[in-house]
Amino acid sequence: MACRSPRRLVLAAVSFAVALAGAARADTYDFKIYQLGNPQVSGTGYTPRANSNFRAFVRQFGAAMTSVNLAPPETLGHSGFAFNAELSVVDFGGATLPTEGEFKGPLLIPSLHVRKGLPYSFELGARAAWIEKSRMGAGTFELKWAVNEGFKYLPDIGIRGSVTKLINARDFDVTCGGLDIGIGKQFAIAGMITLTPYVGWNLMFVGATTSSIDFRPSRTLEESDTPGEQYKDFYIFDGVLAAQNTHNRFYGGFRFVGGVAIIGAEISYSVLGRFRDANTGMDVDVPAVLAGNFTVGLDF
Repeated sequence: MACRSPRRLVLAAVSFAVALAGAARADTYDFKIYQLGNPQVSGTGYTPRANSNFRAFVRQFGAAMTSVNLAPPETLGHSGFAFNAELSVVDFGGATLPTEGEFKGPLLIPSLHVRKGLPYSFELGARAAWIEKSRMGAGTFELKWAVNEGFKYLPDIGIRGSVTKLINARDFDVTCGGLDIGIGKQFAIAGMITLTPYVGWNLMFVGATTSSIDFRPSRTLEESDTPGEQYKDFYIFDGVLAAQNTHNRFYGGFRFVGGVAIIGAEISYSVLGRFRDANTGMDVDVPAVLAGNFTVGLDF
């Protein structure tokens, strides 16, 4: 026993050091979702509304990840190609996010957006985004079809489907699906520039799951080396089903095109509403998410 005890202490010390190193690498806005409360009745820090806190959080953050469109309903044409640098400035309505450091909104989400025109008024796009002050990102794939475009006296109408996934988040996963309808009209200015104002409505579906979460990360080295304590307070949040976690997003913006240069801006408002907490029977109101989106790029 005397020989085995130092070995166990060394292993525990190494595990503790690795945990500290992981915490040291965490950036300010990386999420620590154990802060939302422990959903296990017998667990440390039990919070009756913990599962609802998680659901409200992913609904808000899902809205943030999908708060941008920055393209009118018209497509690029079968040979068209566009490359844009974009920035979303997201306001969470005063909500506090469970981040490693203190969250001070608004949240900035820069991204790169590539779109390619296809035959028959279709358009395929992909967006890669980064969540500021974090190691997380988000990837989006989208497909748009212009039901009507290019007529002199009629507006352009487009239908867009998209899938967005959170990347490199610790302990949880968020996937969003969306379907939106946009309407806009292109106007020529001095024969050199086109201006396209547009508005739209987007129905979003947000789903989320978690892995096993340590709801007592402050456990001591001695507790980490004690059988029965090492994995105590490891639980998961209830999964969030996308079909039961929907919200509406309304947006409007404009795009200037001069030669191959593109400049655009858009405002987006996601109405997140409320849902009933299954544990307490009380309604949970989720603050709306407001975003300003801006883009510059090239259209070939």
